[in-house]
Amino acid sequence: MPIHSMTGYASAQAPLESLTPGAAPARLGVEIRSVNSRFLDLSFKMPDEFRVHETALRERIGQHVRRGKVELRIHLEAGEGQGLQAPSVEWLQRMAELQAKVSAHLPQARPLSVADVLRLGQESRYTPEQVGPVLLTLMDRVLDALGQARAREGERLVGAMRAQIEALANLAGQAAPLIPELVEQQRQRFLQRWQEAMGLAGSTAMPEAAQDRALSEATAFAIRIDVAEELTRLGSHLTEMRALLEGHGRPEGIGKRLDFLIQELHREANTLGSKSATLTLSRISVDMKVLIEQLREQVQNLE
Repeated sequence: MPIHSMTGYASAQAPLESLTPGAAPARLGVEIRSVNSRFLDLSFKMPDEFRVHETALRERIGQHVRRGKVELRIHLEAGEGQGLQAPSVEWLQRMAELQAKVSAHLPQARPLSVADVLRLGQESRYTPEQVGPVLLTLMDRVLDALGQARAREGERLVGAMRAQIEALANLAGQAAPLIPELVEQQRQRFLQRWQEAMGLAGSTAMPEAAQDRALSEATAFAIRIDVAEELTRLGSHLTEMRALLEGHGRPEGIGKRLDFLIQELHREANTLGSKSATLTLSRISVDMKVLIEQLREQVQNLE
């Protein structure tokens, strides 16, 4: 199964025949868009007359989408070249009676406008039972299209993440051989200082105790700056990320698992920086953190 992004958009329309004899059909439109979110967050914008179908719509979305902020918009509009249908005299009389009753109890209520009357007249020509099958069919179409859009975006994100993972592995490879060189340099520096101290004391021979002390100091320095474990763990995390992106294991919840690995990568890069004894290692640590943050941004968009 492909890895999906949480970002996508899809829309579809279908004709909806009016129950009013001689009235031109309208078009029922469905739009759905999704962005990243930690959980599944649904919001609906639709005429109140369609709210009866909200439960079925939620179930359908839940079958296709596991994470993301999803906005569904449903609207009715006149077909091309058809325009609005003039309301009947009976309808207008009915609206006037209803407005009079409302005004009698709520004098502060705003009177109906022409736009209100036309909109209510359009919506009244369709029943929930009539809209339901067309709406659910459209919903299936837009969810399939949304899934395809999210899969395409997911493929693009995976490509970018693979490049960043390889860049991180390359930086780790640069850091690994620096540690033995640093330890040897520090050992030579300790020995040189002891020789200088002995020279100031008027002695040309370096006591064996001084050599032992220099080696002891170099050993302590090596332990303090050793990042072999950090680099090993970093490499293990990168291997796990590659396996997930290659599709080894379940794609469900891959974003959460990758987010956890990102946190572990950041911890290792921080430790590498805190143990850094040269500008080169500091630069490598900073470059790693930049790449890890870029990875984090990509992962946050994966389902």
